[in-house]
Amino acid sequence: MSYANSRIPTSAQEAVHGDLIRQVERHRERPFAKPFAQYNRAAFDVAMSGWDASAPLILDAGCGVAHSTIALARAYPDHWVIGVDQSADRLARRKPYPDALMPKNMVLVRADLLDFWRLMEQAGLRLARHYVLYPNPWPKIGHLGRRWHAHSVFPTLPRLGGVLECRTNWQVYIQEYVIALGLLIGRPVAWETFDAKTPLTPFERKYRDSGQPLYRAVVDLDAAG
Repeated sequence: MSYANSRIPTSAQEAVHGDLIRQVERHRERPFAKPFAQYNRAAFDVAMSGWDASAPLILDAGCGVAHSTIALARAYPDHWVIGVDQSADRLARRKPYPDALMPKNMVLVRADLLDFWRLMEQAGLRLARHYVLYPNPWPKIGHLGRRWHAHSVFPTLPRLGGVLECRTNWQVYIQEYVIALGLLIGRPVAWETFDAKTPLTPFERKYRDSGQPLYRAVVDLDAAG
């Protein structure tokens, strides 16, 4: 299904995957223990080298071309904002602002989030805000395990704390996401449709301008249940 020049994910899966709960419960009981890659350790060190160890932390996970990271750094000038993406090409295509106009309270690093999330937890860090904006939905039925909420790394995310926000343009994705997160934190998580009056990412702008519905889930992981 498409509107204008943009597509809504299509799939033979039209509802929550029947294997989702079993998969999340299995990952909760069996921590992800893949060894860290050295380049991810180096990226983590770079990301933290500019931090003063006191500013609240924001993670823009899968930041793409970093429009969202720049916007978040401007919106939260007293925070240290980290944009992480696994593609050097996407990071190189960030907005071409002169250095003088770039926020000073942010850093962009190329890293695999599978390691970066766990390195943050290993370092004992807590996030103030955490954004997972329009992740690859992997809409094929057989790709459930590639969606972040059904991946073995997902239990790491709620342990980082803060306000965690996920946005997507596939309703099934957000429905699965809130079920998975709710299982891990022991309380229901709500999702909603929303209007992106000021889009955070190029994808969000394209989806909005194409007339697509947008979905998000926002939860304060540090709030009492």
